[in-house]
Amino acid sequence: MKNNKLLTVMLIILVSITLIGVVLFVVITQMNKQSSTLEPSIDDILESSVDIPELTTNLADGQFIRIELKIQTDSKKAAEELTKRDFQTKNIIIEELAEMTEENLKGKEGIILLENTIKARLNELMQEGEVQQVYITSYIIQ
Repeated sequence: MKNNKLLTVMLIILVSITLIGVVLFVVITQMNKQSSTLEPSIDDILESSVDIPELTTNLADGQFIRIELKIQTDSKKAAEELTKRDFQTKNIIIEELAEMTEENLKGKEGIILLENTIKARLNELMQEGEVQQVYITSYIIQ
């Protein structure tokens, strides 16, 4: 009878320890998931971004555009690659703008269209990472 009580107590302790271990494992796993899905800080964004200096080019309808961009990548290595591909980046921007008219670039939809087009074209080139966002920091159509 004494052995039965001892066995029962040991079994209860063993199950309790196992249950505590499982709960701790789940909590730690969930905390890691939350920390990895956090948005990058502004310092991280700036570190993985590339500035495209002011470009002046013709639009399809004969107008001129002056434009500056900031391109955000997913890593510092991708930003370094994009910096090396500066001439290709400028070429893509000029090609896309040469196909657009002043009317195409009017309003929010026009700007978003241009940003998404440049992003897609640059991602075709990238080998070390990808472009996450293209920001138009300045533009004037004359």
